[in-house]
Amino acid sequence: MENQQKMRPVMFVGTSSDVGKSVITAGFCRIFKQDGYAPAPFKAQNMSLNSYATPEGLEIGRAQAVQAEAAGIPCHTDMNPVLLKPTTDQSAQVILNGKSIGNQSAAQYFMSGDRAVLFEEVKLAFRRLSSRYSPIVMEGAGSISELNLKKRDITNMRMAIAAGAATYLIADIDKGGVFGSLYGTIQLLEPEERACIKGIIINKFRGDARLFDDGRRIIEELCGVPVIGVVPYFRDIFIEEEDAVALQQKQNKAVDGKVNIAVVLLGRMSNFTDFDRLEKDPRVNLYYTATSEGLKNADIIILPGSKNTIEDLITLKNNGLAEAITGAFKMGKTVIGICGGYQMLGDSVSDPLQLESAVTEVAGLGILPVKTVLLAEKITRQCSFSYRNSQGACKGYEIHMGESTALTVMQPLNYFEDGKTDGYLLSDRCWGTYLHGILDNQAVIDDLIAPYTDARIEETDYQEFKERQYDQLAALLRANLDIDQVYQSIKY
Repeated sequence: MENQQKMRPVMFVGTSSDVGKSVITAGFCRIFKQDGYAPAPFKAQNMSLNSYATPEGLEIGRAQAVQAEAAGIPCHTDMNPVLLKPTTDQSAQVILNGKSIGNQSAAQYFMSGDRAVLFEEVKLAFRRLSSRYSPIVMEGAGSISELNLKKRDITNMRMAIAAGAATYLIADIDKGGVFGSLYGTIQLLEPEERACIKGIIINKFRGDARLFDDGRRIIEELCGVPVIGVVPYFRDIFIEEEDAVALQQKQNKAVDGKVNIAVVLLGRMSNFTDFDRLEKDPRVNLYYTATSEGLKNADIIILPGSKNTIEDLITLKNNGLAEAITGAFKMGKTVIGICGGYQMLGDSVSDPLQLESAVTEVAGLGILPVKTVLLAEKITRQCSFSYRNSQGACKGYEIHMGESTALTVMQPLNYFEDGKTDGYLLSDRCWGTYLHGILDNQAVIDDLIAPYTDARIEETDYQEFKERQYDQLAALLRANLDIDQVYQSIKY
């Protein structure tokens, strides 16, 4: 039974990026759901190439979609009203309320007066969300003590104050320097900001947390706020990662006795969560690589999505990876492409409107007989489909700006109920698709690795698996944090 009691928002902010804010926010979404409340996640501004399509066909950061799933509700653009998708080191596509409003350079975005307009949009989204759900579980971005950005901040302490959120500061002890980062962060806050901070969470602790009892006491004395717990470093709970930083730890290599799958590590790689389920298949060794040597011993090569297909394609040609991929294809290895990777496998990619690159056309790898034109209109939608016209529905989603047309008789990979199709099936060992999440479907994984193994595993319900992970995460937080203190801080 849903608890109707109205609660203040709670917000989780960090001493830096990649301290675990997204995961802890997801964990609290599940805790509040378990306790009978109606929580919803909120992140005012997200910078990520990992995005997701809402049921309405709009775009938000993938982390907020994961947090909504943990809360047991459909994701919505109000949960992430501003999304920045970097196209180069200097510019990004700006998504407002789920729709692209164009590309802006970093200087244009951070220095212009539009930030005031965006902050108003962000607050409107928050109010709409808080009229439907309680408590709102908010997430900050990066560090809260970037002094050069604070005046134009729309997502950290300025948002915490506007929302009246009980705020918790997270530090990653695994990075080292936890005392300095916490004390420095607190000291750099204005009095009004400091008043929002209700506690500190020490995250990713390895070993016996009792050995840190003195550390907790010292931090409390230095910072003047309680440490509400120490969360252990865990490897046995699988929650989708927000930051591509995690990929750096997955650059392994081929191993004997498994189907070796290499994902090409692109400079502007997007939606790397496409491979989460595949990575967990016990028959598979999945790794990321940006070298020809890394591709040499792979059975299957996957070209993933990209936010800048042309520039990433040019890089592949310059660093020898393009030649390695076409060589692997000629040797009979499996080569597939997803979204931007599908476009790269084709004959050509053109960008006449210069949406992503100043280069208006580049030759593709020439493996699939398709040509792609990047268009201003962005397609974002969730979809059900039939893979290779087989029985049984699969699920995925589209987020792309390109249209690919066949240069020969079309051999679609996927079929939709309305008669439309997706992708190109060249052979059992080579295809391309626009569908993100295609590899979340057991039937697709089984078909992909069939040429390399006779082993079969029992079909699992991936959604059920994810639900168990959220429950395990909630249990871990309950065991290591003072949840009652959090409840006290958000009661009116």
